[in-house]
Amino acid sequence: MMTREEIKAYLTRLGIREIERPTEAYLFELHKAHMKNIPWETVDIFAGRPASIHVRESVQLILNGRSGYCFHLNGAFSELLRSLGYRVFWHRSGIQPHGGEPRIDSFHIGVTVSLPGEEEERRWIVDVGLGDMPYEPLPLQAGAYKQGPFTYTVRDSEVVKNGWRLDHDLPASFIGVDFAPEVVPDMEEFEPKHAFYSRSADSPWANLFLIQHRNASGSNELRGCIFSRREEQGIERTEILTKSQWLEVLGDVFGERLVHYSGQERDDLWKRVLNIHEEWRKSASL
Repeated sequence: MMTREEIKAYLTRLGIREIERPTEAYLFELHKAHMKNIPWETVDIFAGRPASIHVRESVQLILNGRSGYCFHLNGAFSELLRSLGYRVFWHRSGIQPHGGEPRIDSFHIGVTVSLPGEEEERRWIVDVGLGDMPYEPLPLQAGAYKQGPFTYTVRDSEVVKNGWRLDHDLPASFIGVDFAPEVVPDMEEFEPKHAFYSRSADSPWANLFLIQHRNASGSNELRGCIFSRREEQGIERTEILTKSQWLEVLGDVFGERLVHYSGQERDDLWKRVLNIHEEWRKSASL
């Protein structure tokens, strides 16, 4: 469990001033603040400096102004919620990519939350570990839920009995997520997946600089040199070809100022991002 000082520091990172009792309204406030203020990112993996997914270390990432991807973000947020008095449950889950099949392979950690002391327990799907997942918690109940320009659908999973599925609203980077009903007690289930994602040459994140986050009206993404802003009216994309503009978008839009990287390391990151982008442009023109 987190200390009171750690809880207050975490809340400060979220832009929340007060520690409150664990209510539904406070859960929504916490979730929205997390999605808005702490992006999903592959920065450390891309840089060859992956962080551990041990929960205590993930919490320290947040407290030190850093971030990560699903295992870090959902792990740290779960620890915050537990420390505030919420009941938190982890589940094996899997993301269905475009062109792929639905699956539950533990390459994503699912989270459900309930309030303490409820006679009839109501579960909420909570996920701050994917950049354009729901801005607010979703009830673990079949239905369609509109949030800004996105509509998410919760239904029974076709992959596993008694599991559930969250369908994304297209266009999006993935089609949906399937969740297993069994509760996972610790991070051990996800360690081999993190090892692949963070250290394998075959990892989709090894050569992809990607940072995303949600807000009330849409989502933002910086994929290498392409900055995308999605709102109700559609998606606006901008190609970024200077380091100064790239760093400005990282800092001003996502709050990622690469403070744990030296000036030379930031230069090296930008050069690699630009080189990959230029190679992509050449291949696209063939």
